[in-house]
Amino acid sequence: MKLYILFIIGLKIIFMALLLIHLYLNYKQKLSELDKKIIYWKERVEFWFITCMALLMLYIFNPRSANSIMIDNETKLLLFVFALLILITENWRIFFNESKLNLKQSY
Repeated sequence: MKLYILFIIGLKIIFMALLLIHLYLNYKQKLSELDKKIIYWKERVEFWFITCMALLMLYIFNPRSANSIMIDNETKLLLFVFALLILITENWRIFFNESKLNLKQSY
């Protein structure tokens, strides 16, 4: 289990490094070939991070498991970062622009 947690942390570190490289390249120049590769790999690493976190959550919160699983600090941190990532990468334009709750929308 510890090795799996370390793998997920490694994925998150790789994702953050790719994100920072992308932001730097985007600031320095327009869309380059290197930046396209960075975006490609950033998206794949993000996919694997989310998939691994979902599997971890299924393992931790499995209602059929008889064993009580204690959540250590690394797992708490991963769940916190996962929640932040989901909130940050959510497509908020859909909610604010297309929501029926939008008060500026004319009926």
